[in-house]
Amino acid sequence: MRIPFFKYEATGNDFVIIDNRKKEYSFSTEQVKKICDRKFGIGADGLMLLEPHPYLDFNLIYFNSDGTSSLCGNGSRAAVALAASLQIVKGKTQFNAYDGAHEATLLADRTVRLKMNNVQNVKPLPTGVFLNTGSPHFIQIVKDVERFPVNEAGRKIRHSENFRPDGTNANFIQLLHNNTIFVRTYERGVEDETLSCGTGVTAAALAAHLEGYVSPVRVKTLGGELSVEFTANPDGTFANIYLIGPARRVFEGVLEL
Repeated sequence: MRIPFFKYEATGNDFVIIDNRKKEYSFSTEQVKKICDRKFGIGADGLMLLEPHPYLDFNLIYFNSDGTSSLCGNGSRAAVALAASLQIVKGKTQFNAYDGAHEATLLADRTVRLKMNNVQNVKPLPTGVFLNTGSPHFIQIVKDVERFPVNEAGRKIRHSENFRPDGTNANFIQLLHNNTIFVRTYERGVEDETLSCGTGVTAAALAAHLEGYVSPVRVKTLGGELSVEFTANPDGTFANIYLIGPARRVFEGVLEL
């Protein structure tokens, strides 16, 4: 089977995206793993399918590289960029993702402003905070995030009893000057550190608000810079959350599967 695909990256988070508006393709867990494998496949943090939706611009199906599903903030931004290049959308869009409907706007220089869903609960824990921004995230503040053992610590947190049975993503943030934070993430489903994680960046920015940071929070990752806008409500919830950053096409080709 020969399948046309696009390869996109969004601050170093990379994705294989397939235009599946004709519903020609479906993939098993093993096939998703093979496509995302960096030795035997194309190589990616995740696989996405752009599919039709009855009343929104498109439906976005997202698979982590292990075949599981979740919301992916950076992947959603990349999908919007592709949808624009395919002339599915122009300027603004509404689409459906893993956690429901989202809005997005295409800005200059391949930047996408993605509206995330509201966050209702921020749960304090002894060593950090836990919240769900479409995917579950644990946030821990560290002093020197560049030297922090992200994979070792993240793997323990991801599989700890506190987050069973589904586990969690683990984010380690350093609080910098000028309303800026530096985030590194161990991603559940990828089972490794990624250069950037959109839902993790969003969760980290909201957690930084608890430390006095205000919207918009500037976020540094190993893969580039993003910003997060939000409204902090008096009851501890968050609304009007936007993840803003670049997304670009790397290449396109034909997959033989």
